[in-house]
Amino acid sequence: MRQGSGSRAAIRFRAAGVSLLLAHLLLVGWLTLRPLDVPWTTASNFHPLAGIRADLSLGPVEATRRIGAGLLLLAPLGVLLPMAGGRLFVSPWASMARTVAAGTLISLAIELLQTGVPGQVVDVDSLLLNTIGVALAHLLVVPVGRARLRHRKQRRIRVMPRPRDEPAQGPTPTIPRVGIAP
Repeated sequence: MRQGSGSRAAIRFRAAGVSLLLAHLLLVGWLTLRPLDVPWTTASNFHPLAGIRADLSLGPVEATRRIGAGLLLLAPLGVLLPMAGGRLFVSPWASMARTVAAGTLISLAIELLQTGVPGQVVDVDSLLLNTIGVALAHLLVVPVGRARLRHRKQRRIRVMPRPRDEPAQGPTPTIPRVGIAP
């Protein structure tokens, strides 16, 4: 069931979600897919957690910066994808699965596109960190936001008085049955 079933607020909410999602994806594309003019590049990392271990060996400040950057790059997708979907009454697990799957596919697409960009290398740890960032953002924000919106909608339904002053309009008209032509 969609939020508000076509109400103006629901349409504005979804439109804001779609516009913010597109803006964020453009920013991510610009950050990750622009060519870098570097004298050398590191080798691609296809071993899970090898890059994270290397980051941790650089010290706590540098490790936090690098791992945090990987977590935060696509984390807004954890909120923007459900916002663009506009569903208010949905299973939390189904929402989480859809959002994390979409975030993983977007991260994978970015990593695959980086193979053709000079100065950019593929890193499987980026895929892992981006996916975890999407999942964490979704878990921290979306269930609370949906609960709030559902509560506000229920309160608005209870508060709105029913008009009892309207005159009766009579019985509902019926259409008489017509026999089948010969």
